[in-house]
Amino acid sequence: MSDDIHAPPSEYYSGPLTLKSAGIHRSRSRNYQASIEFHNQPALSLPSADPSPPHSPGGEQTPNTLRRRGSLDDKTRHPRRFLVDIATIERAILDQEDTNGDYQITVEDSGPKVLKVPTAGSGGNRTMEIRGTYMLSNLLQEMALAKDHGLRQVVIDEDRLSENPVSRLSRMIRTTFWNGLVRCMDEAGIQKICADPKNTQPGARPIIYVPHGDPDALEYYTGVARDLASLHIDVVRLPREITPQYVKSINKQFGILTLAADVSRDANGRLVYKPLPFVVPGGRFNEQYGWDSYFEALGLLCDGRVQLAKNMVDNFVYEIKHYGKILNANRSYYLTRSQPPFLTDMAIKVHDAMAPGEERDEWLRHALSAAITEYHEVWMSLPRLDATTGLSCYHPTGIGMPPETESTHFDHIVQPYADRLGVTADEYKRLYQADAISEPELDAYFVHDRAVRESGHDTTYRLDQRCAHLATVDLNSLLYRYEADLASAIETHFGGQMTQTNGQVSCAAAWRERAATRRAAMDRYLWNEEKGLYFDYDVELAEQSKYESVTALWALWAGCASTEQAARLVDAACRRFEAAGGLVSGTEESRGRITLLRPNRQWDYPYGWAPHQMLAWSGLYSYGYASVARRLAYRWLFTITRAFVDFNGVVPEKFDVVGMTHRFHVEYGNVGVDFRMVPREGFGWMNASYQVGLTYLTSHMRRALGALTEPEVFFSRAGWSTDASASHTPACMPCPVPAFAAADARRNQMGPSSALHSALEAALSPSTGYFDLPLTGTTNEEDASNPPLSPASSTTSDSTTV
Repeated sequence: MSDDIHAPPSEYYSGPLTLKSAGIHRSRSRNYQASIEFHNQPALSLPSADPSPPHSPGGEQTPNTLRRRGSLDDKTRHPRRFLVDIATIERAILDQEDTNGDYQITVEDSGPKVLKVPTAGSGGNRTMEIRGTYMLSNLLQEMALAKDHGLRQVVIDEDRLSENPVSRLSRMIRTTFWNGLVRCMDEAGIQKICADPKNTQPGARPIIYVPHGDPDALEYYTGVARDLASLHIDVVRLPREITPQYVKSINKQFGILTLAADVSRDANGRLVYKPLPFVVPGGRFNEQYGWDSYFEALGLLCDGRVQLAKNMVDNFVYEIKHYGKILNANRSYYLTRSQPPFLTDMAIKVHDAMAPGEERDEWLRHALSAAITEYHEVWMSLPRLDATTGLSCYHPTGIGMPPETESTHFDHIVQPYADRLGVTADEYKRLYQADAISEPELDAYFVHDRAVRESGHDTTYRLDQRCAHLATVDLNSLLYRYEADLASAIETHFGGQMTQTNGQVSCAAAWRERAATRRAAMDRYLWNEEKGLYFDYDVELAEQSKYESVTALWALWAGCASTEQAARLVDAACRRFEAAGGLVSGTEESRGRITLLRPNRQWDYPYGWAPHQMLAWSGLYSYGYASVARRLAYRWLFTITRAFVDFNGVVPEKFDVVGMTHRFHVEYGNVGVDFRMVPREGFGWMNASYQVGLTYLTSHMRRALGALTEPEVFFSRAGWSTDASASHTPACMPCPVPAFAAADARRNQMGPSSALHSALEAALSPSTGYFDLPLTGTTNEEDASNPPLSPASSTTSDSTTV
């Protein structure tokens, strides 16, 4: 077992099970203590809450009792450790504390929140109380992790149970959650990936769809199906041209789509095919998703998991080559649908993290070539391009009802049409899907429905029944970033001209011109001078939408706002979207009144999502609003940390940032909250937001976060401003430098402050491409002499030990 009390479970619970206080010594009380070996011993009969010491029948000594023990455990030379018989203590804690029966210990349980557990220093003869929701839930989690490693008895350090929650959550993300989210389409992992909760067809067989142009994949997966005959896997080769009609024809044959692999031949010419591992969002999402992968990659890079992030870029390049686009996810029913595009920035960040050399530049050329193909053939072509404005819309090419939805999902939409024909809703859906009925209104409805799903914001009243006609702020900000990234990368790495993998030459100057053209169009159609916000533009109605969305801040991340626009935008956004727990998706007024017939949507007020937070932090920082970025990061991380402490380590998909809770009822539920005893995955982009968000915090903020100091209390006591004012002048360099900020500033040639860019450039490590400044220090809005907030003076959660 590892001597590091904060080691990953694979190390902490490995090796022979012995007391960590091993070794005979004479204590100051002059009473003897000895180590006790448990490896390969039968299960112990440990004491319950009764503090009286156990004894063997007839007073006989057993191998697990001590000859003598002191009246008190030695606390000075040896930190406290607990001697845990997992079955006994697990049963005790669940019977006593888990009053709602969900196999979690949370603030909603009404137990006494105290449990007596045998101590290791006494060989299990004495007990010590473990108190409070946080430590008890950590005990439950640690026992579950120990069972994962085949242990029945274990010694657990008290410091592992009382670990600062910020450190514990960050460590669990780094050492456990990412590993829990890794999938691979090899023979060992294919069964887990093929499982699809959306596939409700009775007796459905697993299907692996292979691109027409990948014979190696066909050979490999045909062999997998043969070797795993008991799974009854069907391997289907896709046609050379994948049309919407073909995709509709396989609506009832749900299947997984192959991704990239390392392919070679051995000395005998036999295929060596190694599918690339990748990260999934978590919960029911068991495939590689489009925009989720970008944010997951940021977290992976923060945690040094460069190869995983690179694999995910390689999978996107494969998708563009074989499926024509980056897919919503690699499932058959997503073949006509993309998601918000982030490939250029994702590839560049991975490239910056790779070891220097020609190999990484060649890799970047392949990735950027794929991004250029995607840009032209997906986003700058019909039906997604609006020729009048020159802007782009989400507009997938699928036809009919999306097959991955629940069978009754569209009944309320279809019922009026069914009533007109005098048939049931089920019969009408069958006739409509078979093209036996033509209904243009329904056709239009499903185009918009699919477009909402392609946007990633499914669902919201912002996009309801109009999405395919909206040139959205978010999509066009992303495409501007593509153009700016390509200009910068081609100039920096390829001398201003890059030969693509298809032989065509791409010039940095042309991409700068495209970026300037889009920026002018965004200023004309999306910017609202009166309100100081960007709005979506309806290309059919030729007017701006009135819905106020936090995606307006994506323009800062992309770098397409002027300094003057940024000042007005930050002021307007803070007043409209800053909530107690972070940035809210949109305003309550824009969402409208909620009724039984008009329920809430998950991408509307009062919900907040990790992508919106992360892009806003980066954009605000790059425009000089570091204090605002840090303030928003603190709000979001506090919301995550408090839920983690109070609800058994939960890391959910999203939050109500107004009520600062993950406990709510909304469409599609809240992924990541259903687990037994210990969370093993978190949720992909939430994990990433925590790791990235921590790099924005000063040491003072991190200490306050560990003490669960409410945001308003911290801002008031620390003297932080809560307006949108810039946090520094060009001569003042803030510290710490957040992850990726220096590299982003170096790349962004259209940024607002050359002085800021120069300062960030000076902080950039030429060897790693990341910042060299320590993650400590203060900003000019935080007095360096402020003492750290003590847990006693801060607002803390239930029985938190920090």
